[in-house]
Amino acid sequence: MTKNFRDAVIFYRFFDHKTDVVNVYLHGWGDSHKSLLFCHKYLKNQSSLFIDFPPFGESSKNIKDWTVFTYANMVMSICQHLHIKKFNLIGHSFGGRIAIILAALCKQETNRLVLIDSAGCKPRRRLGYHIKVWTYKAKKKLGMDISKYGSCDYRALTPQMRKIFCNIVNTHLDEFLPEIQAPTLIIFGENDTTTPIYMAKRLHKKIRHSELVLLEGAGHFSFVEKRLEFLLKLEEFLNGFNFYKL
Repeated sequence: MTKNFRDAVIFYRFFDHKTDVVNVYLHGWGDSHKSLLFCHKYLKNQSSLFIDFPPFGESSKNIKDWTVFTYANMVMSICQHLHIKKFNLIGHSFGGRIAIILAALCKQETNRLVLIDSAGCKPRRRLGYHIKVWTYKAKKKLGMDISKYGSCDYRALTPQMRKIFCNIVNTHLDEFLPEIQAPTLIIFGENDTTTPIYMAKRLHKKIRHSELVLLEGAGHFSFVEKRLEFLLKLEEFLNGFNFYKL
């Protein structure tokens, strides 16, 4: 199914089992809804919504001037279109950014929150990073070759999408975390280098009703590398296990 939103056509899949709460799955940057589709196959009796974030998957490839908040508004627009009044948010990496915003701003609609190797926290920057940034800016100003700078995700994007990507990664959501009221499960791979463990600990510290689970030997795609452990924990949490930090 598709829905128009701003300058894009958004592809989504909705599995409606007439449950009161819908699981809304939000994939990572560069992926599509298919990366998390196995969760519905495991939790097959629960209603599920999967969305392709543009320009990925089957959604529009060309968008302009989107921010992380545009993506969040798009998710809410689809939920309203489908008359979803209560949801569990499950977000991986970039999808975690969207889930954080929605959980903080849509408290009544958010039942539970699952953050998987989630982005959103302000990163620690060492001297080497600042040297690279200074070198990049200097070479760009001098008209020198800068094609090898930036992450693989960045270099794979069009110039327009690079602007969107830079805006997203430089939008830090730390101030939203204390606003989250829903019970929250934070799952990280212990060897994650994209969103390091210090980010997981910060999420856990700032989200009051949260539990942190580290999956041994897993990296940034912990939900794939440790699929069974992830699914068992996800099922237990979504089925109503309650916990609160002392």
